[in-house]
Formats: sequence, structure tokens, C-alpha cells
Amino acid sequence: MDKEREYIEFDEGIFGFENEKRFLPIMLEEDSDAVLYLQSLDNEELSFVIMNPFMLKGDYDPILGEEDYKALGTSNPEDLSYYVFCVVGDSVEESKVNLKCPIVVNHVTRKARQVILDSKEYGFRHLLKEFKDEEA
Repeated sequence: MDKEREYIEFDEGIFGFENEKRFLPIMLEEDSDAVLYLQSLDNEELSFVIMNPFMLKGDYDPILGEEDYKALGTSNPEDLSYYVFCVVGDSVEESKVNLKCPIVVNHVTRKARQVILDSKEYGFRHLLKEFKDEEA
């Protein structure tokens, strides 16, 4: 895999890590974006666990603003993929995901942006066990 081609770039960084701009998404299972590592290319000690929110909550419905689409370089929602940060707990069920502030990746341009959704339905800390009944 050519890291220079596969990495994604956050023009504004990630909340709390604004100086970190370039990350390489690494699939934990081949051909599955259910769970990935998001590894900083400029700080080998910095990585995050991210998950595809649609695998957890089939009716997840993030709505972006015009500014988000502009920053991501597209007006086509089909160019975009969504991921949520996972805080790993002592067990899988005790791990938490942030559905309120997903990262959005334009898989065409490799631009990425973390957004804050204007929805009361999504919170900053959802336990994975909340989604157990929703798994497909």
C-alpha cells in the first residue's frame, strides 16, 4: 500500500489535535471498514480507533452544512464516508463511541473533516452495548 496515496488530510486537524493533519486509515479486517486504526503520519505514537457508525446504527443520519461540503471539496454526498471515534473500555461493551462529532472523508480527494452534528439524537458518549440489538 502506498501510504502517500492512501492517507487522508484534515485541513483543520482533529478536535484536540489541531496540529495533526495527515492520517493513514488502517483496516483491522481486510476489505472491512467496520473498525479501523487512524494512524498519524507525523507522530507514530498517535493513533485512534474509529468505527463505521452505520455498522452500529443502521439509521444513523448525519446532516452536513454547506460549509462542510465546501471544506470537503464536494457537493455529492456519495463521495463521503463517515467514521466515529471509539474510546476503548475494559470490555467491548463498555467501549464508547462519539456519534455527535464524526469524521467525514471525501474518498475521491482524500480530504477529511471532523464535524459537530446539529442533532439532539446523537451524543458524545454512546456505549457499544446500546447497539447490540441493532446489529444486522
